[in-house]
Amino acid sequence: MKRLLLFCLLPLLSFSQGYTSYFTGNATNITTTPEFGVCMMGGATENDNAMRWLLQKANGGDVVVLRSTGSNGYNDYLYSGLGATVNSVETLVITSVAGATNPYVLNKIANAEMIWFAGGNQWDYISYFKNNALEDLLNQHINVKHAPIGGTSAGMAILGGYYFTAQNGSVTSAQAMNNPYASNVTIDGFTGTPNRDFLNVPFLGNVITDTHYDNPDRRGRHTAFIARIMTDYSPSAYGIACNEYVAVCVGTDGIAHVYGDYPNYQEFAYFIGPNCFWGVPDPYCTPGQPLSWNSIMAYKVPGTMNGTNYFDLTNGWNYSPNPQLSGGSWETWNVNNGVFSTVSGGGPSTTCLLAVGENELEKFTALPNPFSDYIRLENAENSKVEIYDSLGKRVFVVENLISGTITTSNFSNGLYFVKIQKDGKFVTKKIVKN
Repeated sequence: MKRLLLFCLLPLLSFSQGYTSYFTGNATNITTTPEFGVCMMGGATENDNAMRWLLQKANGGDVVVLRSTGSNGYNDYLYSGLGATVNSVETLVITSVAGATNPYVLNKIANAEMIWFAGGNQWDYISYFKNNALEDLLNQHINVKHAPIGGTSAGMAILGGYYFTAQNGSVTSAQAMNNPYASNVTIDGFTGTPNRDFLNVPFLGNVITDTHYDNPDRRGRHTAFIARIMTDYSPSAYGIACNEYVAVCVGTDGIAHVYGDYPNYQEFAYFIGPNCFWGVPDPYCTPGQPLSWNSIMAYKVPGTMNGTNYFDLTNGWNYSPNPQLSGGSWETWNVNNGVFSTVSGGGPSTTCLLAVGENELEKFTALPNPFSDYIRLENAENSKVEIYDSLGKRVFVVENLISGTITTSNFSNGLYFVKIQKDGKFVTKKIVKN
């Protein structure tokens, strides 16, 4: 009886420190060599095959489940329910920054061979885990240990380089399309540095995810999220979304395999991006105005039990005439004055880069090319000028150019894109710093 009483009191004693621990398995920590993988699930029941795929990458090590509500629902499922051997499964229910940075919690994260984020409220995760020692350990887990990580619902929402924070509550598609800058359209993830500001997951740096995609229909709000990112931060922003019972798993090769039970159920993942690298929705994505943005491309992939259908995150969005993908179909999405519509067909255009090239503002030049410490822009006065690096990160912007000379001594060597916009028209130039 005394032993049972102690077991029951432990969660209460831990809760006073901002976390509760539920432990299953071998209490002696072991060290294995994990393999990187990321698994994103749509928010309903976990897909067993996708979860087994991720669990096996822990190579028999210790698994930590992070959540802000709930209890030990994952423990037996991950420890013995999937036929994959692991040393232990520990669920940590974290309810404060103090809990997230407790030495016991940090030690468990440091020694984990796999981390899983449960569903819940992503604002809790952002509030408790971001900008502290737990965030540092999570990124070490991903990028130093190269260990597997994943999440469902809110846990999937935080895995992209950009993310919907839900700081002011959720938002519907109609609300987001009616005003992409509404108070509850809260997008974060860009700091102006080479790394994103929360989780740095390979292949997801310029991605914003969304979940529960079919219930309710979230295509419109996700499109608004991407439009906001492209208007405010980067021309290369993309989306990955899962219907409720769908999972997307990505290994070291960057191939995103889609798991589900199609054709028994309508279970799809979506890979969304602009139809052109410079398909920036500006000026139609503006505060207080309905969104208008045409020709968004979406690759709709049925999820199968074995994850046979896929989308290559390393080149599926590179506007190649032969992107590496299988089993899905292209759709073209449009938003006109806040109203979403979709038609079958479309896909990456082989001519879109040419279409925004020399026909508008053709007298604009950026010299010298290659450049070193400065760029001189000619015929660009009174225009909006933006410069992006090869990864799509904006490194310079001026709304109304007065001087045609821009200092670039702090730019790293490499390829850049200079975009000039005036009177709703724009043109780009490729330039190189040596």
